Amino acid sequence: MGDALGIIGGGIVGIALARALAARGDEVTVLEKEPRLAAHQTGHNSGVVHAGLYYAPGSLKATLCAAGRVRIRDFCAEKGLPYREVGKLVVAVDDTEVAALNEIERRSLANAVPDLERIDDRSRLHEIEPHVAGVAAVHSPHTAVVDYASITEAMAQDVRVAGGHILLGHEVTAMRSETGRVRVMTARSEHVFDRVVVCAGLQSDVVARFIGADPSPKILPFRGEYWALRPERMDLVRGLIYPVPDPRFPFLGVHFTRGVYDDVHVGPNAVPALAREGYRWSQVSVGDTWESLRWPGAWPLARQHWRMGVDEVTASLLKPRYFRKARRFVPELRMSDLERTAVAGVRAQAWGRQGELLDDFAVDQVGAVTLVRNAPSPAATSSLAIADHLIEHHLAGRSSSLH
Repeated sequence: MGDALGIIGGGIVGIALARALAARGDEVTVLEKEPRLAAHQTGHNSGVVHAGLYYAPGSLKATLCAAGRVRIRDFCAEKGLPYREVGKLVVAVDDTEVAALNEIERRSLANAVPDLERIDDRSRLHEIEPHVAGVAAVHSPHTAVVDYASITEAMAQDVRVAGGHILLGHEVTAMRSETGRVRVMTARSEHVFDRVVVCAGLQSDVVARFIGADPSPKILPFRGEYWALRPERMDLVRGLIYPVPDPRFPFLGVHFTRGVYDDVHVGPNAVPALAREGYRWSQVSVGDTWESLRWPGAWPLARQHWRMGVDEVTASLLKPRYFRKARRFVPELRMSDLERTAVAGVRAQAWGRQGELLDDFAVDQVGAVTLVRNAPSPAATSSLAIADHLIEHHLAGRSSSLH
C-alpha cells in the first residue's frame, strides 16, 4: 500500500488528483465541506474547455491547459460524457482592439492552439457567426463545452472503485504537523496522513493558515453573473463569442456561450463578492468583507482598477448597462432577449500584498502539506494535467519540496 494522502476540497482539481493518486496505489481520503462535490467553482462556470489562446507562453496555465484539454476530451469519450467542439471566436469590434487581438493571436500560435484561424474578412466572420459584429477575429474551432460537475462525479467514481474515500460534509477545522505526518480535524472526524494536498478554492487561504503558511496570496472572491438568451433567440449565437480581453485585468469580459446542453448564456461579469461564497448581492459576510478591506493590497488594487470596478458593479445592478456590453458583439440583440438566470459563479482570485492579482497557477509547500494557492480558469480544463504536475513536482517522494 502507498502513502496515506488527504485531499482537502472536492472540486474538479481535488478529485482529479485523488483519482490519479488512487490509481497509483496510494490510500486517498478526500474531505469536502459541502454535501456534494463540485459545489462551488467547478459547478458554477461556463463549462468551456479552453484551447489556450490567452495564456503567457511557457506559463503553467499555457502548458497545463494544452495537456489538460486533450485529457478532458479523452476522459469524456471514455466515460460517454458530452463533449461539444462548438468553437470560439475572439472578436475585435473596432480598430482600437486590433493590436490586442494581434497579441492574442501571437500567444495562441506560441501555445500551439490547434487549427487557429485569423480572420480579417467580414464575410468569413459571418460564415462562422452570422450575427456577430467586428472588424477582425481569431477562431479556435476546437474550443469545446462540457458539464464539469458530471465529469467530477465520474472521476469520483473512479476514486471509489480504486479504494479511495470521499467524505462529504467534512469541513476541516484544524490541521497540524506531527513528526513528519499531518493531523487533520473536522467537526465529525480526525485523520492522520503522510501527506496533505489543499485544493480548497475559495477557502484555500483560510485552510493555509491552519498549517502556518504565508498569508499571501489571499483570496479575493469575484462574483460572475449570467443572463440567458430566450429560447426563440438562441439562433443568434452558434458557438462561443468572446471579446478581446483587457490585458490589465485577469477576466475575459462578458461573452456568449452555447452550452453543452444547447442553452446560450451571456456573461459573466466580474464584481467583488461580499462573501467568499456570495452568489447574490444579498449574501454578505461582514468577516469576509472586513478581511478583504484590511488586506495591505486592498487600496493599491482599488486605486488601479476602481473605474473598471464601478463599471462592473453598475452593469450588475442595471440591466441596460449589461445589455449594452453584450450588444456590441451581436447588434441584433434586444434587451427583451435577455432573461435573468439564477446561475452565478464566484471566482477564487488570489492577490498579493501589493495589490497584484495573480495570473498563473500557484502552489506552495509547507512540510508535508502542498497548498494549491491559485487555480482560476483554466483550472477545470487543466485539472487532469494539474494532478500529474502535483504528483511529479510535489508528491513524487516521501519528502518532496517545492519546485
